[in-house]
Amino acid sequence: MENVVKKAFPKKLGKVSKVLGSKSSSQAQIFVNLSPENLIEEALKREEGYLLESGAFATFSGKRTGRSPKDRFLVDEPTSSSEIDWNGINIPIGKTVFDNLWAAVSSYLYQKDRFVSYLHVGASREHYIPFKITTETAWHSLFSLNMFIKPYKYNENEFPEWEILHSANYICDPDTDGTNSDAAAIIDFSSKRILLAGLKYAGEIKKAMFSVQNFLLPTKRIMPMHCAANTDKNGKTALFFGLSGTGKTTLSADPDRLLIGDDEHAWGPGAVFNMEGGCYAKTNNLSMANEPLIWGAIKQGSILENVKIDKVLRKPIFSDTSITENGRCSYPLSHIERRSAENFGNEPKHIIFLTCDITGILPPVSVLTKEAAAYHFISGYTAKMGSTETGENNGIEQIFSACFGAPFMPRRANEYANLFIDRVSAFKSNVYLVNTGWTGGSLGEGKRFPIPTTRAIIKAIINDELINAETENLEILNLNIPKSVTGVESAYLNPIKCWQDREKYMRCAKNLAQLFKENMKRFDISESIAKAGP
Repeated sequence: MENVVKKAFPKKLGKVSKVLGSKSSSQAQIFVNLSPENLIEEALKREEGYLLESGAFATFSGKRTGRSPKDRFLVDEPTSSSEIDWNGINIPIGKTVFDNLWAAVSSYLYQKDRFVSYLHVGASREHYIPFKITTETAWHSLFSLNMFIKPYKYNENEFPEWEILHSANYICDPDTDGTNSDAAAIIDFSSKRILLAGLKYAGEIKKAMFSVQNFLLPTKRIMPMHCAANTDKNGKTALFFGLSGTGKTTLSADPDRLLIGDDEHAWGPGAVFNMEGGCYAKTNNLSMANEPLIWGAIKQGSILENVKIDKVLRKPIFSDTSITENGRCSYPLSHIERRSAENFGNEPKHIIFLTCDITGILPPVSVLTKEAAAYHFISGYTAKMGSTETGENNGIEQIFSACFGAPFMPRRANEYANLFIDRVSAFKSNVYLVNTGWTGGSLGEGKRFPIPTTRAIIKAIINDELINAETENLEILNLNIPKSVTGVESAYLNPIKCWQDREKYMRCAKNLAQLFKENMKRFDISESIAKAGP
């Protein structure tokens, strides 16, 4: 008989004990809805990590320090199959294979202590998803508490419930389990279940639930978005689209504005709402000077994942990326003093596409027409930090990620693009392309835009300075760039002026323009949108 446990947290943490051994089902305990303090205590008992001087919990995810895209599957079943874009990112797996693996993992977990939480995805009362998550480890349960929404009343509207089964230490057998490796992340829309087996990297949990909302919300004409969002005291909301490492978390954590969220949002008539209840910030070269809000959020209840630690001083070394360039910190939104308490904002007046251009060709900011906004949203041009995804190049490489979030979009890109255009048109949002990457040359030759320069650009956008700004057109790239921006050196604004070899710039610009054109051949777009691109 299993024991269901709800413990009160003691005033002081106990000492670290030895790792618990295997147990019979009669000895296994189920810990339900534990507090962060309780979960830290349990994680310490199991030697899942250790406390730092700041009170943050430090841990490591093993060989996978990023998402594992080749191990992510969607169940190919009749109710959803025709709606899914089977594009190599969304990999099909059979229903029987999924059911058998679910049963095997369930049987495995039955012998283990496990942690259960009941949470919501989505701050909207009309559009949340209630779900039950069971984890094998205490720290993954703590991560879930940080990243999702702890409702005052669980599933008040009695919506259909989803279930996540997370077994970090389960080892899949490809020959028996039908997986590609020793791990798998599988979503089944028909049974409303998510299986995460053998995956210790915590980001898999949040991205799985985000993928579910990305599939379901468009049926309600709600636009799901891989973006950060903030607002001001007057309700002027801004969105920041971009892949990991482009600056969403850094730039949205603005001391002069209220943070709504740093990664996953939805946009419908009248409002933008956060999918999450926390942030998952990259820590590479994190400093108090450049990112004071994130720095201040690293305290008791937060999790440092795959960050180099000085074990004597019990302090993180953010400049040391020897473990991975994808070091992370998970913390609840309550750790950010200046935040939107409602987890909501008005429809966005300003939309910012963050691209990390490693070629040094793109300007630091471009003003986009509605058609150009649609073109660059579908393109999703940026650079990928290789270590963000396990098994990829550890360097930085150019990619096109449709909708600035292709790995998490089960539907066809055009569906999301049409929703985006509809919302931009209805609310008359202003859209900008901001390059947080290189200038004066490509990676290895030029230099990356300083964070203060990018912050000045964002401030100018937020202050409406660029709405009627005088612009010039970069013909090869067909981008309209402002001639002046307060707080930004004018030489930065036109990238050709930053290159010593202007002929080389022109050659590289033509190459980049051709990459855009080749990528866009994958999509069915209107002539007006096509003409708005390079």
